Amino acid sequence: MTQANLPAPAADILARLADVLETRRPQAGGDSQTSYTAKLLARGPDAFLKKIGEEATELVMAAKDGVPERIVSETADLWFHCLVALTHYGLRPEDVLAELARREGMSGLEEKAARKQ
Repeated sequence: MTQANLPAPAADILARLADVLETRRPQAGGDSQTSYTAKLLARGPDAFLKKIGEEATELVMAAKDGVPERIVSETADLWFHCLVALTHYGLRPEDVLAELARREGMSGLEEKAARKQ
């Protein structure tokens, strides 16, 4: 699927998903009996950080297998769990997009060197 095939701008999709995830926070009344996300958020960082590690590993395995559908699926799983982490820490996907925009056009080597300063 290309960007032209997306139903809405990707940033809008991420923002809408972040809005839903916000409602799953225990402080917002998220019910860990009926919501996987609410359960992860209620259990705290160890739960969703473990899932991020698992999903990252599954993405690596899918990429090594070279099956495009699995790569996309595992990337979606990884991104989802990263969004759960952002929610827990009171951050939004827009924060990540702003950081990517800041880095746009900058050499990866330049960016890494700038972090050390």
